[in-house]
Amino acid sequence: MTTQTAAPRILSGMQPSNDSLSIGNYIGALTQWVALQDTCDTFYMMADLHALTVNPDPSALRERTRRTLAQYLAGGVDPSRSTLFVQSHVPQHAELAWILSCQTGFGEAGRMTQFKDKSAKQGNEGTSVGLFTYPVLMAADILLYDAALVPVGEDQRQHLELTRNLAERMNSRFGEDTFVVPDGHIVKAIAKIYDLQNPTAKMSKSENGKGTIWLLDEPKKAAKKIKSAVTDAGTEIVFDPANKPGISNLLNIYSVLADKSITALEAEYAGKQYGNLKVDLSEVVADFLTEFQAKVNVYLDDPAQLDVILADGANKAKAVAQETLKRIYDKVGLLPPASQA
Repeated sequence: MTTQTAAPRILSGMQPSNDSLSIGNYIGALTQWVALQDTCDTFYMMADLHALTVNPDPSALRERTRRTLAQYLAGGVDPSRSTLFVQSHVPQHAELAWILSCQTGFGEAGRMTQFKDKSAKQGNEGTSVGLFTYPVLMAADILLYDAALVPVGEDQRQHLELTRNLAERMNSRFGEDTFVVPDGHIVKAIAKIYDLQNPTAKMSKSENGKGTIWLLDEPKKAAKKIKSAVTDAGTEIVFDPANKPGISNLLNIYSVLADKSITALEAEYAGKQYGNLKVDLSEVVADFLTEFQAKVNVYLDDPAQLDVILADGANKAKAVAQETLKRIYDKVGLLPPASQA
């Protein structure tokens, strides 16, 4: 059955594609994930299967997966309150993705904006089938856990709509209790962080890394990036994303890390220069990273404990995933093994 627990279930995750998450990941996702632990049944994964679409070095991927977990923990995600697991440790993700791919139209998958953008840059020979079916695996991630809510940004809305369409299509064909149809969960109060060198692009999309502050950056290096951030015409320090995207981006970062309202910061810097804001923010960022990295290093110094957390999380995730997949296999007519008949 697809009945929900008393608390709505949430599924989200990040790819271990880099040695570090960015400060944008922290502000836009991790702070939100931590808050959701109070009201939801939270499942957070390291999406290593998705990371394979960029053909990472195998040893780097393994190391990055543990480092990603350590950053989740340092950011406040609590393994006693959330299910933390590696995507590939739950094979049902890939199994359900095949079922869903058989229900997804070729044209439907080809219309995904991210696929079109990336394939246009890479060309036919450089574009893998995995990149094409990436949104289907994402749909499997969500539907496998009967997730009612999915934290998404604007760039993931199209993938969520595909997930909803697939759930509704299969509910129509195989019965209304086949899948829970998930809703997007967007917290308006959470700031979206942009590239320091191009404040109209997401920080995670930074092309050369100069506009990105990585959570594991050397604090002095991060402070230098803040001081070199692009600002705007004029001199007034006000929050105006349309006309002052650079200053507004810095104010967003400052507000979250210093726990001050935008209004309070505008009042504090009234009559001051952009340089004053950047110098003060560089110190705030450096102090934050120093404290955050100290927490990360405690976890990285004990990889055995990280593996215990992941094993426990995988067991919890599998318990849910196995029941879902058994239900779906039955719905689509696959013959169960004799031991399950």
